[in-house]
Amino acid sequence: MEKTKSKSTTYSSTTKKNQGNGNGKTNGSGDSGQSSLMEKFFVDELKDIYWAEKHLLKALPKMEKAATSEELKESFTDHLEVTREHVTRLEEAFEIMGKKPQAKKCEAMEGLTKEAEGIIEDTEEGSMTRDAALIMAAQKVEHYEIATYGGLKQLAKTLGKADLSDLFNQTLTEEKHL
Repeated sequence: MEKTKSKSTTYSSTTKKNQGNGNGKTNGSGDSGQSSLMEKFFVDELKDIYWAEKHLLKALPKMEKAATSEELKESFTDHLEVTREHVTRLEEAFEIMGKKPQAKKCEAMEGLTKEAEGIIEDTEEGSMTRDAALIMAAQKVEHYEIATYGGLKQLAKTLGKADLSDLFNQTLTEEKHL
């Protein structure tokens, strides 16, 4: 198995006896190594979304300020409040895992927020074009968050951590309604 890069972390290949044989099962006697790799990946993704949500706390006020319509401004303000709750919930997830809350730069969220900044620069202030572009940028952020929380929910379930799965399901439901 080749080495795989996921964001800035490199996951090295497992030993031959733990490598997959193509049918979804591992060769060898156990999967405790796989479970520990899965948990490491889970925590890494938790750090990633923690950074993303904290970064969003800085980006949303800029988007709110750039919006034209009062309805859109209010939507960004509401999203900011919900994002604060998500950060708190992620800190709770770290606590459940027995880990200190730690952020790892999320390249995806950085790119999405840079795109939003570009929209602000490239569109006319006070225009509906800017508002439409900001809505599209916000939707891209939401889709990223939905994908991440959906994945974390399933990983937690796979790892036998029902409490975390429920926690992420709560956030996932909120993200789908933003």
